[in-house]
Order: sequence, then structure tokens, then C-alpha cells
Amino acid sequence: MAELVLFRRDADGQDVKLTGSTVALEVELQRRVEAGLEEMLGIRFLASEYPTGPWHRGRIDTLGLDENGAPVVIEFKKGSDSGVLSQAVSYLSWLDSAHHEFEALVRRVLGAEAAESIDWRRPRMVCIAAGFSHHDRVAVQRLPERIDLVRYRVFDGGLLSLLLVDSSPGSPNPAAYRRHRERHAAVVSAPTVPVGPAPGSAGLVPECLRDLYSELDGALTAWGEVEVAALRHYIAYRRLVNVASVLFRPRNEAILVYLRLDPDSVVLEEGFTRDMRGIGHLGTGDVEVRLASADDLERATPLIRKAFEAA
Repeated sequence: MAELVLFRRDADGQDVKLTGSTVALEVELQRRVEAGLEEMLGIRFLASEYPTGPWHRGRIDTLGLDENGAPVVIEFKKGSDSGVLSQAVSYLSWLDSAHHEFEALVRRVLGAEAAESIDWRRPRMVCIAAGFSHHDRVAVQRLPERIDLVRYRVFDGGLLSLLLVDSSPGSPNPAAYRRHRERHAAVVSAPTVPVGPAPGSAGLVPECLRDLYSELDGALTAWGEVEVAALRHYIAYRRLVNVASVLFRPRNEAILVYLRLDPDSVVLEEGFTRDMRGIGHLGTGDVEVRLASADDLERATPLIRKAFEAA
């Protein structure tokens, strides 16, 4: 199992290992994560302790909408609980039967635009607990649902760590996908061919950018466990949150990459990088990188590395 080890330098300049612990009360963890939900997990908060009605007979700890428009159910366990996956599947089942209810909630909390852009193809479950068994991790890989197992620890000084220990990208729900396509007209684009290097993305890229994207995909997936998700307008590369979003501009024979970086930490170059704060764009990330050649990708590699190291 992945292990996060933290050290603090003492008065003598020696690194001392910090010992993590669990919370005394589950709600303590829940309230803290909810308060920083968008920054920690890239999820916009919708509701807490949401009732699922008489059939499913439960209360979802936290409901949200992630940065890619996917509905998210979050469950917290202060310890290790072998029943967390069965609970996750039950709540995702409720979500599949409650589209109108969920859309009304999104409309009420986040507005009409967010409600209209919900992507029902792959709803997401995030389980946050002190630990997960080997059987939990095996089960996640066998289930068709999209589930993230996140281990937490608290440390002296108010430190909180969240570590993604396992994740299943899930399989798109065919019925939900049909409804999604019926409600959103297909986008007309340039002639396309299937992506070769990242079949998990199931994406299509313009033929003129196929080779460059192949190299970019390799650069974006070289930093450990990275989920590649082909969305309606862009391809997301994510861990707990989107680290990079890739868009194609075939008319200009260029690829735009939006990185999760603070623009103030980057030396911006006109025509190559741009500060996107306050500028609306598809995908997520505050630094835009424009790639038109292999040389551009080589120049962008340090920025990509920096984004993934900070994620």
C-alpha cells in the first residue's frame, strides 16, 4: 500500500519523522474536508448529510460536482471499514436513479450553467478513510463504478494529508451516456483518428496533431499513477484533482495544455505560456501552454514536472 512519510526539521537541523493519527470524530474530518473541498479534491460542494429516501435508506456524507462536471458522492470513515465499498455502490445506485433530483440540487446551489453541464457518463465515488484492506483494493479494480480510495492522516501542527491509494476509472454508463448525448449536440470538429498511446482516454485527436499528442501523452503519464479521462471538450489528466487539461486547435495546428500551477510561480513567455486567471476557458488550470512542435514540448517539460510534483 502507498505510504506517505512526513518529516519536520528540529532545532538541531535534524529531520524527525512525524507520526500521523486519526480523528476522534468522523464529523471532524468531514467538516474539514468540506471546508476545503475544491482546493483539496477539485470538487464543488453541494450538500452534507443528504438523505437518499426510503428505498436506499441512507444519508450521503457529502455530495459534490467535480471540475469535469461529474457527480460525486463522498463517504468518510474515521478508521478502516470493510463495508465502505458496498455503501459506495449503494449510493451510486441511488445517484443513477435520482438524476432530476441531483440536477435540481446543482441548479439551486451552483446555478443553471453548472446543472446543464453535468456529465452523467461516469459518476464518481470518493471514499476517505484511515485505511483500506487488500480486499477493498482488489474489489475496486473489479467493480465497474468509478471509485477513489483516499487515505487520510492528521499530524501535529494542524497538518492533514490525503493520499490516493487506489482508483478505478470505471466504465461509462451506457444509458446515462445516451441521455447525455441526447441533451448535448455533438461538437463538429476537424477530421480525427483514434488516439494511439493512451487507449484509456478513448479520445479522438485531429490527424495533424496525432504525433505531437502522442509525445505529450507520454510526458503527462510519466509521473506515476495518472488517470486519463476523455471528456466532451478536452482530455483530463488527473490524480485527486486535474493536473492538466489538453485541448486541440487543429486550425492553428496547436495543442493547448492547461496546468494546475500558480502563474506567479512561472516565468511567462508571450506566445508560449499565459496567465489564465480570470479568463474563461475549457478545462481547468491557471497556466496555459501552447504547443506546436516537439521543441515546444521539450520547453514545457519542466512546467509539466512542476505541476505533477505539486499535485
